[in-house]
Amino acid sequence: MTAPAEARRLRFLPSGTSIHKLSAVLTLCLLITVFSFTSSAFFSVNNGLTVLLQTSVIGLLAIGMTLVIITGGIDLSVGSVLALSGVVAGLFIKAGLPVVPAMGVGVLAGAACGFVNGFVITKMRITPFVATLGMMLIARGIALQLTGAAPISRLGEAFGELGNGTLFRIVDMQANGFPKVIFPGIPYPVILLAVIAILGAYLLQKRQFGRHIFSAGSNEEAARLSGVNVDRTKIWTYALSGGLAGLSGMVLMSRLVTVQPNEGVMYELDAIAASVIGGASLMGGVGSISGSMIGAFIIGVLRNGLNMAGTSAFVQMIIIGVVVIGAVYIDQIRNKT
Repeated sequence: MTAPAEARRLRFLPSGTSIHKLSAVLTLCLLITVFSFTSSAFFSVNNGLTVLLQTSVIGLLAIGMTLVIITGGIDLSVGSVLALSGVVAGLFIKAGLPVVPAMGVGVLAGAACGFVNGFVITKMRITPFVATLGMMLIARGIALQLTGAAPISRLGEAFGELGNGTLFRIVDMQANGFPKVIFPGIPYPVILLAVIAILGAYLLQKRQFGRHIFSAGSNEEAARLSGVNVDRTKIWTYALSGGLAGLSGMVLMSRLVTVQPNEGVMYELDAIAASVIGGASLMGGVGSISGSMIGAFIIGVLRNGLNMAGTSAFVQMIIIGVVVIGAVYIDQIRNKT
């Protein structure tokens, strides 16, 4: 076979990333099929919206985590940053700041934590694992210290709008005077996740910054020699991860209509699992937002299906742990081939 013919043939062969993403889609379809037999309510509209709502927080975290993993790093602090961002927003609301600006300050607090992570990693040359582990403890400690480990409540109805509001909700008023919900509507967190996922994919695939993220993760030295400011790229990538963790905190705390400084524990593991299941390589240089969304929905469907099947929370932890190990093992096999 001639070289041009061989090149044309290889161009149409699926890449390892495509195969990994396809296997993730098949896994998601398999889980949906299995759980549909375990519970008749699994395929209901309300449960479908519940899965979307539950996945929105992990999905937002997974987008930021994917960006970090592509650079060859890791962010173990997102769960604690989520809690700290919620606490900051709650305290500002209590101080009299309107809800929307207060939430904006909370997101900025998350981005600031991420910026510090990036600075420590690039300028102080601390490994991402240690740097973000330290931030995980610092952010959680600050959140607990500021609140005395007590929840912040009575934040007003407007605070719960982001997490509990819906679009296209259809309600029919019956003859007896009671409303009947025809369609519960699309939750705002789901719409927010879709918008952020589209923007994240656009950033990675169409913008120079996205190409720099891939370059830094694929070969850092080669990226430097080609003119990429690797340190700046990493700092802003971690800042994005922190900002998205802050946004996740706004969504989660809004759903609860209460700020809980203990929320977000172990969420970083779900975010890492979603990213790796979706095809992101812990070695760096490989990953996609679409794959991470598939991974997030696998985690969400798995948790929802197990809950409906009456599986205990402890067994769920075991199953999720096995899934994480399996995903990383597949990633290692892929890197060896």
